[in-house]
Amino acid sequence: MNKIRKGDQVVVITGRDKGKKGTVTEILEGKLLVDGVNVYKKNVKPNPATGATGGVVDKTMPIQASNVALVDANGKPSRVGIKVADGKKVRYLKTTGAVIAA
Repeated sequence: MNKIRKGDQVVVITGRDKGKKGTVTEILEGKLLVDGVNVYKKNVKPNPATGATGGVVDKTMPIQASNVALVDANGKPSRVGIKVADGKKVRYLKTTGAVIAA
């Protein structure tokens, strides 16, 4: 069971984007794409065959899953635990103990 899933609100806990919050948009192998986090400028060549214009484009790059934490109700970073409730595994926040809706 993955502790961080697509659509979760996360905060960056280390690195140059420390403190930024965003939503997980995609999960790669051990890495996450988070809106507004780890954004780099990329120079793009024009491609007349596809009609794409060239220029400088902002591109969201993946960030390690270990460098982010879920956001609790107070807006603070929280670690995630897994426990069994009603015969099913559920995720919960360690700071508040609240169960995360799947």
